[in-house]
Parts: sequence; structure tokens; C-alpha cells
Amino acid sequence: MKRLKAVGPAAAAASAPLPAFAQASVDRPTYWHSGWDWGWGHMFFGSLMMILFWGGLILVILLAVRWLGGGTSHGAGSPSVRRPLDILQERFARGEIDQEEFEKRRRLLSD
Repeated sequence: MKRLKAVGPAAAAASAPLPAFAQASVDRPTYWHSGWDWGWGHMFFGSLMMILFWGGLILVILLAVRWLGGGTSHGAGSPSVRRPLDILQERFARGEIDQEEFEKRRRLLSD
């Protein structure tokens, strides 16, 4: 009990300036970050960063799938490079040119 009576005044003296620390200073703003707050700007910046993050992540996933799958922009089964003779054969098969014109152009392409 004697110790408690001896510690009591010391604890009261040590805690006396605490209410003064809780009061706002005159030379500094009263909001939480002490002058480092962005106001509404952090909401717009955060939204922009979220969109960029998810967009970048989706882009990386799509590129990885295309790279691993070996996909082309023309579809899965079609070749990416068509030769002139293939185009000529397709035109003949569709009936756009007759056999005489097909033979003539085929000879020109093979020379």
C-alpha cells in the first residue's frame, strides 16, 4: 500500500501534459495526416491504379495464353501466310476464273 501511495503522485505528474498533446496545434492542420492528405485525389488515383492493374494482368494472361497455345490472329486452323498459288486455286475453286485463265496464271507464277 505504501508503494501505491508513492507511485500515485508520480503517475499523476507524468500524465499531466497528455491532454495538451491531444489538442490541435495552431501551426498545423487538424486532419489526420498532418498536411499529407490528398483530399478526394486519392480516390481517383486509386481507381486509376486499380483499372491499370487489372487491365495489365488481363493483358499478360492473354499474351501468355497466345504464346503458350501458339495461336494466330487468323484462327486456329488457317495458315497465317497464304501463297499466291493457294489464292489462285481458291479463285478457281470458287468459279471466279476459268480453267484457261487458271493455267495461264499458274504458268506465270511458276516461272
